[in-house]
Amino acid sequence: MIPILNASAQSGYSLELNVKKQPTDKITVNETGIGLTFFRNIDSKNKITNTIKYKNIGINYSLENYDLQNSLNQFTSFENDFELSHQLTEDTKLNLEINPILNFESNLGISDVSFLGGLEVNHSFNPANTISIGIKRMSPFGKLEILPTFSFHHQINQNAFVNVGFPNSTISYSNSTRNTFSVTNSFNGNFYNLDKPRVLDDLNTATKVSFSQMTSALEYERNMDSNWFVSLKGGYEFNKKYNLTNYSGDSKFDFNSTNGYIFNIGIKYKH
Repeated sequence: MIPILNASAQSGYSLELNVKKQPTDKITVNETGIGLTFFRNIDSKNKITNTIKYKNIGINYSLENYDLQNSLNQFTSFENDFELSHQLTEDTKLNLEINPILNFESNLGISDVSFLGGLEVNHSFNPANTISIGIKRMSPFGKLEILPTFSFHHQINQNAFVNVGFPNSTISYSNSTRNTFSVTNSFNGNFYNLDKPRVLDDLNTATKVSFSQMTSALEYERNMDSNWFVSLKGGYEFNKKYNLTNYSGDSKFDFNSTNGYIFNIGIKYKH
């Protein structure tokens, strides 16, 4: 959930609710998320944005031969994403992100805390073209890794833009001030600590569950009025993985989750 914010405002907030369904042949993942974002322009060079997020994942298994399924069907996440943007020069901007996150099964403990985030530099060659390069600690493949990020943004005209990069890419078009159509591609994943280690056999013990996939989707956002927005998203998830892993993120049990469709409904209030 990444609220679209008005950069010209001095301060404001955004509240967003999303409900997502990810059905496959063997496993259906139902996800509910809430995000509350505050932003403020401190001065002409500095802006802060802080987003508090809650996410709940419920899993339904269509096969009965998973021995662990009765206790692996509910996961929770809390996170606080703080961003500081500093204008270094007229054309170059530095972004700092600090993102502590809590991912757990049922019981919350200090070991469930992980710290994500990183640095990114944005440089504008002209009003239409911007490149961003950075390095972040994140989990797009289902485990914590330090990875490079990059994107190239091209403003085609007043109503359309292209943003190509990793982990997210977008092509967006607005045919009016109230309608926005987007084609997106993203690498996304996460992991959750188990309440207690699962002994799979004499050699393998699992302490986490891991989700990852590449999602290609078509999105539509409708501006109902000056404050309320409704969004619809439908697409397909490729290279979908759902595994039990050890502390290092190495897979110890593969649920063999198949690729499948994704459906998302969202509502957002901005002020």
